[in-house]
Amino acid sequence: MINYFYDCYCILNKVYSDKTYLKQAITNSIIEEKNRALTIKTVYGVLERDIELSYYIKSLTEKSPKLAVRTILKISMYAIKYLGKKPYAVTENAVELTKKLGKKGASGFVNAFLRNFLRQEVKFPTDETEYLSVKYSYPSFAIKRLINDFGKERTEKIISANAPETCVVFYDIDGENYLKEKGVSYQKTPYENVFFVKNFVRDEGFDKGLYTFQSIGSVAICEGVEPCEKLLDCCSAPGGKSIRLSYKCKEVVATELHEHRVELIRSYARRMNRENVLIYNADATEFNVNFNESFDAVLCDVPCSGLGVVGDNPDIKLNREESSILELNDTQLKILNNACKYVKKGGYLYYSTCSVLKCENIEIINKFLKENHDFIIEPASSKLGCTEMNGTLAFLPDVSCGVGFYFAKLKRVK
Repeated sequence: MINYFYDCYCILNKVYSDKTYLKQAITNSIIEEKNRALTIKTVYGVLERDIELSYYIKSLTEKSPKLAVRTILKISMYAIKYLGKKPYAVTENAVELTKKLGKKGASGFVNAFLRNFLRQEVKFPTDETEYLSVKYSYPSFAIKRLINDFGKERTEKIISANAPETCVVFYDIDGENYLKEKGVSYQKTPYENVFFVKNFVRDEGFDKGLYTFQSIGSVAICEGVEPCEKLLDCCSAPGGKSIRLSYKCKEVVATELHEHRVELIRSYARRMNRENVLIYNADATEFNVNFNESFDAVLCDVPCSGLGVVGDNPDIKLNREESSILELNDTQLKILNNACKYVKKGGYLYYSTCSVLKCENIEIINKFLKENHDFIIEPASSKLGCTEMNGTLAFLPDVSCGVGFYFAKLKRVK
C-alpha cells in the first residue's frame, strides 16, 4: 500500500503546493499501474472532501502541521472513512510514507493523530453555514450566496448532488452501436448521439475524431444556440463548444486569451477534423474593429468560479474566495459589453457560465441589459432539466445530471 499512498501524495502535493490543476497533475505523474484506478479515485476523493478533512485536522490538533504532513493525514483519513481501508494498515503506511519523505520526526505525530481520529468523534459546527460547508466540503462564502439565492433546502440539494457521469459525444457515426460493440454500459441523454458511460476506456476512435468527451451542460448550451452563417466563440478554450457548434454553423471563429490554451483549441479541431473553425489569440475584453457587427451570433462562455462543475473538478474549491468572485463579475460584464458590438442587427448574443451563483449569471445579464437597450432576452428552453430565470436558464446539479451551468439568449433588436 505504501506505493499507492506515495503516488497519491505526489499528485496531491502538486495540487496543494504547486497549484497545478488536478487533471494536469495526474497526467504529469508516474502512477503504479496496478493501483491506478484506486489512486485516481483517492486523489479526487481527498479534494472533494478537503474542507471536511481539513476540519478534522484543525479540531484534533493544537497547531496545524506542515503541508506535507497534512496531505498524508488527509489521504489516510479518506482511505479509512470513505474507502473502508483497515485502520491499522492505513496508519502503518502513513507512518512509513512520512519517514520515506524524510520527515521521520513527524512519524510519531502521524501515528498519534490517526489513532485519535479513530477514537474520537469530531462534531460538525453548529453554525448553519459552517455545518453545510464541512458536511459537503463546499466553500462557506458560496453557501451563503446560494442560501440567499435559492433558500437552505434547495442549497443543500445543489451542493449534495451526485458528481456527473462521464459524457461521451459521437459525430458522424452511430454512437449507440459503437458502445454496444465495445461492450460499454451506457445511458441515453436527451440529446442525439450523446451518452453517459461507465468504465469507458478511451480508444482509437477518440484519436480519429469519432467521439469526444464533453459535459452534458456544455452540450445543453450548444443546443440552445441557433444555426447561423458565422459565429464567434470569444472565450473558447479548450474548444468543445466551438467544435460542436461547427456542425450547425457554417463558420466558427474561436478566440482565446492565452496562447497555450489557443493550442488546445487547435489540437481539438485537428483531432475532430473541423476545417470551418478559425482560431485566434485575442482578449475578449478588448475591442477588435475587424469584428464590429460582423457576426450573426456571439457566444460568451465567460471565465467564472466553476462552482457548477466541482464534481468533475474538485480542486476548483481550493482557490475560490469571495474576492475572486467580485473580480470575475467585473470581467464577465466587460466581456459582454465588448462582445455585444460584434453582433449584427437581428443577431444573437449568448452568455454562459459553469457557475451556480446568481451573481455570475442572471445578475450579470440584468446589469448588461440596463446599459444596452438594443438587446432583449429571447426566452430559451432546454431538454435538460433546468430552472427558468426570466427567460434564461439555470442548470443546477440537483436537476441537471450533477452539473451546474447557466445560459442566456439575447437578441439585438436595433
